[in-house]
Amino acid sequence: MAPEEKLDPIPDSFILQPPAFHPVVPYITTIFGGLHTGKMVMLQGAVPRDAHRFQVDFQCGCSLDPRPDIAIHFNPRFHTTRPHVICNTLHGGHWQVEARWPGLALQRGASFLILFLFGNEEVKVSVNGQHFLHYRYRLPLSRVDTLGIFGDISVQAVGFLNISPFAEGSREYPTGHPFLLQSPELELPCSHTLPQGLWPGQVIIVRGLVLQEPKYFTLSLRDKAAHTPVMLRASFTDRTLVWVSPWGRKTLISSPFLFHPQRFFEVLLLCQEGGLKLALNGQGLGAISLGQQMLERLREVQVRGSIQLYCVHC
Repeated sequence: MAPEEKLDPIPDSFILQPPAFHPVVPYITTIFGGLHTGKMVMLQGAVPRDAHRFQVDFQCGCSLDPRPDIAIHFNPRFHTTRPHVICNTLHGGHWQVEARWPGLALQRGASFLILFLFGNEEVKVSVNGQHFLHYRYRLPLSRVDTLGIFGDISVQAVGFLNISPFAEGSREYPTGHPFLLQSPELELPCSHTLPQGLWPGQVIIVRGLVLQEPKYFTLSLRDKAAHTPVMLRASFTDRTLVWVSPWGRKTLISSPFLFHPQRFFEVLLLCQEGGLKLALNGQGLGAISLGQQMLERLREVQVRGSIQLYCVHC
C-alpha cells in the first residue's frame, strides 16, 4: 500500500481486531472501536485449583493515576463459604452499590467459556453456553474502550465478536462456539473437511489478518473430486469481491471493499435451502444460489491468500 493511499472509511461497528492467545495476566488491551450495542467479548480459559478471585473490567480508559472509571466490573469469588459473583461500577474513584449473584457457574480447576453480550441497556453474561446474569449499565457504554483482566485466572484466548448479521433483530447469544481456540496462526493453504456436505443452518467462519502488501484471498468449497463448484475471491489489485461459480462464471458483489492491509477480517457463510448467504465484518452482503444437491456434494473448505489465518470453523 502506497503511503499516499487512503483507506475507505469503515463504520466502527465493522472494526474487528485479532484474538489474543494466552495473554499474561494482568492483561489490559484497547477495544477497537469501543463498545456498542451488539458487540460481544469472549473469554476462554480455566480457573486454577487454588483460585481466590478474578475480575474482568470494562474500563473508560487505561490510566494508572487517576484510576479510570469502570463501567462493568465482573468479579467471581471462590474463597468464600458460598462462591458468588459481584458486579459493580467504579465512578469518580468510588464504588457504587454492588450486585451479587449466588450459584457461581464457574468452578476451581475447570475450564470455561464466558461470553459478554452488550445490549441497549444491559450486558448479558453466559457461562459455558448458559445464561448466568445480566447487569444494567450505570455509565454510558460509549465511554468504554479498554478491557482489563486481573487475578487468579488462566486465559487461553480473548475474542471480539459481533452478533450474527443473519439473525435479523436478534439479541440472543450466538449458537455453538463462535470462536475456537487453535494455534495462533494456521498454515496456508488450509483445508477443512465437510464429511456430510453442507446443510441448512450450518455456518462457515473464517477469521484472519490481511498482510501488509496483499494480492488476493480465496475461500473455496470443493467436492470429492477436488473440483471447485464455488469460490469467494477478493482481489486487492482492483479491490473487487466476486463469486466464482462453475465454469468460471463470475458474479461481482456490489459493496464497499472491506478487506484492508493489516486489518483483521471475519467472513461468515450461512448455508440455507439452495444457497449461501455471505457476511463480511458483520455486514450482510447478499446470497448466491447453488441448488441443494450441489451443497450436499461439497466436502471441503479451502482457504488461500495473502493473510495470516487464525480460525476456520465449519
